Amino acid sequence: MTGKNTQDLGPREWLISVPIFRNGVILRQLALAVGLPFGILVVFLFFLAGNSSDAGAYYALALIGGLFLLTYLLIMALYGGKYDAAFLVDDKGILCRTQKSQAKANLIINGLAVLLGLFARVPAAAGAGLLAQSRQSVFLKWSDIRKVTYRPQQHVILVRGRLTESIAVFCTDDNYGEIAAIVAARCPGK
Repeated sequence: MTGKNTQDLGPREWLISVPIFRNGVILRQLALAVGLPFGILVVFLFFLAGNSSDAGAYYALALIGGLFLLTYLLIMALYGGKYDAAFLVDDKGILCRTQKSQAKANLIINGLAVLLGLFARVPAAAGAGLLAQSRQSVFLKWSDIRKVTYRPQQHVILVRGRLTESIAVFCTDDNYGEIAAIVAARCPGK
C-alpha cells in the first residue's frame, strides 16, 4: 500500500471458512444467544432437583444435554464444523453472506424449521427459521456503522450498526491489515 488510498482501490471480495467451535467470536455469540438462556434454565433445574426428590428435573437436564450433543453432531455432519462466509467490502459498505453451498443447506434446514413450526403450532420455531434465513446475507452501509471493534489477533473486525445490525468480518491472515485500514478510513473514530 505504498502511497495509495485504500478507499480508491476498488472492491475487495474474499471467501473464508471459519471453525464454529474454535473461534472465540462465534463462541461468544453462541454463549450469549444459546448459553445464557439455557444456562439460566439449567441453574433453575439444578435448584429444583436439589429441593425435590422428583426425578423430573434430572430428566429435563438430561434432555438439554442430549439436545446440545445432537446439535453439535448435526453441525459437524452438515457443515463440517465450519461457517463458510463470503465478504465484499466496497465504496457502499460491507456485505457478508453465506457461501452458496452452505446457503443451500441452510435454506433446507430453515425451511424445515418454518414448516415444522407451523404444523406443530410453535410460532417460535417458525420465527427462528424465518429469522435465520433472513440473515443469510447482511449488508451494512458505511453511514449506518456506529461502532467498530478490531481484533487483530483473531483477524476479525466487529462492525455494528443499529440495534440488530452487526457483522463479524472474518479476514484472512493476508487481507486483515488492508481491510482494517479500509474500515478505519471509512469509519474514523468509531
